[in-house]
Amino acid sequence: PPRTGFLHLGGLRTALYNYLFARKHRGTFVLRVEDTDQSRAVPGAAEGIEDMLDWAGIPPDESPRRGGSFGPYQQSHRLDLYRRASDELLERGAAYRCFCTPQRLELLKKEALRSQQTPRYDNRCRHLTPTEVSEKLSRGLDWVVRFRLEKGLEPFRDLIYGWTRHEVADVEGDPVILKGDGFPTYHLANVVDDHHMGISHVLRGTEWLTSTSKHLLLYKAFGWDPPQFGHLPLLLNKDGGKLSKRQGDIFLERFARDGYLPEALLDIVTNCGSGFAENQMGRTLAELVSQFEIGRITTHSALLDLEKLPEFNRIHLSRHIENEGLRQKLIRELQLLVEHVYGDQQVDREVLEKEYVERVLLLRKGHISFLKNLVTSGYSYLWVRPAVSREQLQTLSAEVDEIGKLVVGLMTRQAAVLTVEELNKDLRSLQKQIKETKYSSVMQLLRLALSGQQ
Repeated sequence: PPRTGFLHLGGLRTALYNYLFARKHRGTFVLRVEDTDQSRAVPGAAEGIEDMLDWAGIPPDESPRRGGSFGPYQQSHRLDLYRRASDELLERGAAYRCFCTPQRLELLKKEALRSQQTPRYDNRCRHLTPTEVSEKLSRGLDWVVRFRLEKGLEPFRDLIYGWTRHEVADVEGDPVILKGDGFPTYHLANVVDDHHMGISHVLRGTEWLTSTSKHLLLYKAFGWDPPQFGHLPLLLNKDGGKLSKRQGDIFLERFARDGYLPEALLDIVTNCGSGFAENQMGRTLAELVSQFEIGRITTHSALLDLEKLPEFNRIHLSRHIENEGLRQKLIRELQLLVEHVYGDQQVDREVLEKEYVERVLLLRKGHISFLKNLVTSGYSYLWVRPAVSREQLQTLSAEVDEIGKLVVGLMTRQAAVLTVEELNKDLRSLQKQIKETKYSSVMQLLRLALSGQQ
């Protein structure tokens, strides 16, 4: 992934499909950080991406942090390799030095836009003779390296889009492959790295589909075998627009902070896409791996309905609560949440004991979408004693003291009798001992006294 920002849902989905493909075919999932565009590099983004892949449970096998036998895994640390590759293309005549100034390129662009054409380089320096090149070099002029786009490219077979061919030489000018600062562009760096790292399959976003022909021409110029490419359809929001990075609301950090489980995110981004025989909610990562087939990915854009995400989270949270091991982690998290929200109001420290917290989780399984729901005001009675005044209770019934005594009387018997069925009967018979108050009012009063809520 490019290093211009942190991981968002689209990036997570691309990483996930690569992870599933690698696991399915017992391959290696490689994370390479493409940070050759120095104007857009964000400090710390590479670490941020690895942190989020670890959080999501789909860590790479080889990466800047983990290392591997084909490092370094950060392109800014591989500049010598690109320089040598570029020299090789210059020697073969497959690339040339371009001395055009930024001003000239800007004029070409303006001219094209004025006559409503797509801006493209006019390949002017392609025709310089060796003598002209030497003369310009001796004058110390700045230069970049451009790759000669040749016509007559064979079609290639994309793993998702099938047979594809883009005659790039007809629509584009020769692309820059090495910039004036000695950094490569994406096109050169990617091809060189995929070759040297022995990459067999590349799954990337469909926005790279038209560039693939350019990359294949580069492989041909080097005399290398290309990997197989699969282009993943775009991830769009449910009305078909682009996911907005502006509001920062599709970055993984936000979902992690808001209490979403990584499984819910992996589930929703594969659920709205394709690659599986059938779509059911609540799939675990192991199920995603076993059910995944790249041939089932369709070329339709994947429409993501984020409003459904809490529902996905509810399903996965229930699964975590049911699972003995995962439940322990939730217990610790809930204890911290309760401390944080109610710490200063707590009279009974027993509510923080593991057994009590566990009972609460098991009782509310399936009713909550997030762990933090359990510390909202509606559930406060689980953690702190409700403060309800006698006056408030008396508005419901004047017989509040008699009702209180009778109910406390029920609680003094042995615990075995305190089942839901038994209590139902007991409360019904208890109401017969009260003169004025209806059963519904008794229940209302009990609810208010015990929970602090109407």
